[in-house]
Order: sequence, then C-alpha cells, then structure tokens
Amino acid sequence: MTSKSSSSPDPDDRPQRRTFTAEFKARILAEYDAAPDAAARGAVLRRERLYGSHILDWRKARDAGAAAGLTDRRQAAARAAKKAENAELARLQRENSRLQAKLAKTETALSIMGKAHALLELLSESADTAPTPNPFSPRRSRH
Repeated sequence: MTSKSSSSPDPDDRPQRRTFTAEFKARILAEYDAAPDAAARGAVLRRERLYGSHILDWRKARDAGAAAGLTDRRQAAARAAKKAENAELARLQRENSRLQAKLAKTETALSIMGKAHALLELLSESADTAPTPNPFSPRRSRH
C-alpha cells in the first residue's frame, strides 16, 4: 500500500507527451519500410523509442490522406483556437463567479442598511411621542 504525499506534485515533474512532425513520421515510415528484415525494423523502432502501433497509425494516416494525414491533430489551428476559446471561457466563468459573490455581499449589506434605517426611524418616531407609563416597571405608585 503506497501513500501519496500531502503536497501537490510539481507540474514540471510530469513527463511531457512527445509530438512528431509530419516530416519525421514520413522519414521513419520510409526507413521502416526500406528495412530488409524484422531485426532491422525493430532496430529503427528501438533507436527512435517508438512502438509498432506508431507505425501502424502513421501508415494508416498516410494512406488515408497523404501528408495531411501525418499532421498532428493536436497541433492543428482549430485545436489551438478551441484551446484559446476554452481559456477565455474559463476566465469569464471565474470573473462571473467573483462578480456574483461581490453582488451577493452588496445585496446583503444593502438589506442590513435598510433594516437599520427602518429601526432608526421607528426609534426616532417613538422618541418624538410622549412616553407612556409602563405598568410593569419596578416603580409602583403607593395607595
């Protein structure tokens, strides 16, 4: 049983996913296909630290759409635009929640001020009128 440390991990310690350019993919596919036997193909994969699934995916992409299929979808302009849009959305959501909290505080303060004002008016009106004797006061008149 392993225990996790209470502090959050440093984001720099997290490994970064490798990305490959279309030129790199095309070069590796050509070299892999030109290899004379399985041992040479395995040597290409080991040297570049790749898996056979990379070759299968890249070959499928190449056959489907030539060089366009080899481009990394994660690097596409649409993905970058969507990432910027998501960042803007997140920023606006944070600002919205901050402003809603500020509005709630302001409304609470206004409510308290309104009640205090009403109470002060009530006290002011009662001070203007003559005091009425309290039948429960400790002073009693003697007969």
